[in-house]
Amino acid sequence: MARMALYRAWRSQTFEDVIGQQHITQTLQNSIREGRLSHAYLFNGPRGTGKTSTAKILAKAVNCERGPSAEPCNECDACRRITSGACIDVSEFDAASNRGVEEIRDIRDKVKYAPTEVRYKVYIIDEVHMLTTEAFNALLKTLEEPPEHVLFILATTEPHKVPATIHSRCQRFDFRRITPVEQAARMRRICEAESIDADEEALALIARLSDGGMRDALSLLDQATSYAGGRVTADGVLAMTGGVAGEQYGALAEAVLKQDVGFVLDFVDKLMRDGKSADKCLEGFLSFLRDLLLVKLVPGSNAVTDRLAPAERDRLSAVAGAFANDRLFQMIDIVNGYLGEMKYAAMPQTMLEVALLKLCVPGPGDAAAAAATSAASAGSGVAAAASSGADVSGLSAELRRLAARVERLESRPAAPAESAGGATASAAPAKAPPPPPKPMKTPAALQPFLASRDSEPYRLAMRDWQNVLQRVKERKITVHAWLVDGEPVSATEDVVLVAFKNTFHRDTTEKPANKELIESAMAEVFGRPVRLATMLLKDWKAAEETAAGTTAAAEVLELTPDDGGSEPADGKKYKEDWINEAIDVFGENLVVVKE
Repeated sequence: MARMALYRAWRSQTFEDVIGQQHITQTLQNSIREGRLSHAYLFNGPRGTGKTSTAKILAKAVNCERGPSAEPCNECDACRRITSGACIDVSEFDAASNRGVEEIRDIRDKVKYAPTEVRYKVYIIDEVHMLTTEAFNALLKTLEEPPEHVLFILATTEPHKVPATIHSRCQRFDFRRITPVEQAARMRRICEAESIDADEEALALIARLSDGGMRDALSLLDQATSYAGGRVTADGVLAMTGGVAGEQYGALAEAVLKQDVGFVLDFVDKLMRDGKSADKCLEGFLSFLRDLLLVKLVPGSNAVTDRLAPAERDRLSAVAGAFANDRLFQMIDIVNGYLGEMKYAAMPQTMLEVALLKLCVPGPGDAAAAAATSAASAGSGVAAAASSGADVSGLSAELRRLAARVERLESRPAAPAESAGGATASAAPAKAPPPPPKPMKTPAALQPFLASRDSEPYRLAMRDWQNVLQRVKERKITVHAWLVDGEPVSATEDVVLVAFKNTFHRDTTEKPANKELIESAMAEVFGRPVRLATMLLKDWKAAEETAAGTTAAAEVLELTPDDGGSEPADGKKYKEDWINEAIDVFGENLVVVKE
């Protein structure tokens, strides 16, 4: 006789069978022992984690002929009828297909009658969040004044869609995902009972692919058993599901580290010829990078030990040792960004190739590259100070000395005017010359940003900027299209300065609604409130050049003795004293006189 489907054959029949939810089963068992049953329960959790199975076990436990007991016997007539779905007092229906008010009104009319076969009438409503507003209102009346012989069990994967009025009248239990280790152990026992020959590596792979759902794991195991025909192996599971082996991802990561573009392109071509899905391949590589990072940073954490077998942890540790932490963070950011773009791509294979090539040849805009090259910005006085070991405080002191020098020269008395005959005009005081124009200075508002070009907040902003763009795109794609024209050029603790190439894009970004959206996205990514400041890229570059020139002038002044003013090197003397003073301060190479 053909074997039944594994999930049907091994569906949990007692509370002890419900793996991974011990806190829930213990609470329910104690409620049954002490006679403190609630009239309504709300079971919430991902699919395949045992919500409806636990609901049926609870229905059998309260109606068992040998109970109520903490565990159903599964042998009496009541338990067997409930298990087979033949008991008219235990009703289970799907709210996704019975979501109207009429179905709930039918339940409301029937609950007033006493059960005919067992102690309690039990109504199990799966995917309860799919009910309409009118249906919820009809259900609410019953939950407010329930008969003593009725028990409601509501199950859902999206509890936030259930009205608060329903929540407040139910005991809520949150079912969690089952760890791969627990799933693999359960599948091993099932394989032994069913005489299925399966590799441990294959079971571990099935557990990871099921994403914490035991039902999905048993379905995959049943499918793999039929596919293999004999022994269930990891290669067979990968061939059946279209996945990629961890060893292949490891070889791809090493090729990216070596910037072996040829291997990467051949790798993608082979995957496509094997019929793999481009988005699933990139998603699997992102998961692989996540495992690499965890193995490198916290090798002994539960997030690693519960997910990976010891042999796989050792293999990942060998690969992770070749990567720096910043490099792994950068790779994860890039892959995650392209994975979001791939949902809307007309050519997914091209996006996969571009994403992997981007990892091989990181551009100057990437976070890691920006952090590595920020100290070597050409022509920048701040960068020069950074390379020589000076800090921002030293630059500020130089600027203060330069300002004091200019003030002393401005306060110097004017030279007496000569008469036509050459005599000194002592009767009348000499007319004061017009005040000298201020030398070009950087606007005060930009000073903090010029001083923060190589700061830690700027490096962090550059590292996480792609995540900010992705958050903005998820909220409003038009704002993302305008924001992507700009790039962060500096940052302080609470402000990020973005320079735009186009005036229209900058003005549109500055609109209050758009700016609020961007600042909200930055707060989520950076973990603190951050304001957005904008300017044009050409103005920023001009400010950088001015700051670099001011720093150079300050260095010259430190070496020039204060001799009260001297003539230009070529002996040329201007009749305006303030021009001669400017040449004295900055040097004739920096002063251009135009009529």
